[in-house]
Amino acid sequence: MKKIATGFVAMLSAGAALADNLDGVDKMICAAAQVQICIESDACYASSAEELGVPPFVIIDTKKKTISTTKASEENRSTTFSTVTKDDGVIYLQGIEGGRAFSFVIEEAGGHMTVSVARDGISVSVFGFCTDSDL
Repeated sequence: MKKIATGFVAMLSAGAALADNLDGVDKMICAAAQVQICIESDACYASSAEELGVPPFVIIDTKKKTISTTKASEENRSTTFSTVTKDDGVIYLQGIEGGRAFSFVIEEAGGHMTVSVARDGISVSVFGFCTDSDL
């Protein structure tokens, strides 16, 4: 058990060491790591991106204000967001599509991403990471 815990800590440390600084980056690729769904009349549940139809990777272009699936996903999904704000080392994106409101919060220094998607009675939270798409 101790070996498993040590290995897990090592993997987390390696991921943190590889995080990118997104300061000044306009186009990034983001990956979902953890996904959770909450239902108003029930509870919250851990899920997978695949189970909830969350693309495992998206490309965010803050200049064009678009979020798109990667070509490799073969999903060909894209949406626009209405606002992008960069403030104190954090990128905030917000939009509405298909009866759902969504918000992205991306920390520029390390690329950590938190996403919330909400519709009447249901919310989905996604935690993940972003990196410069030009790397």
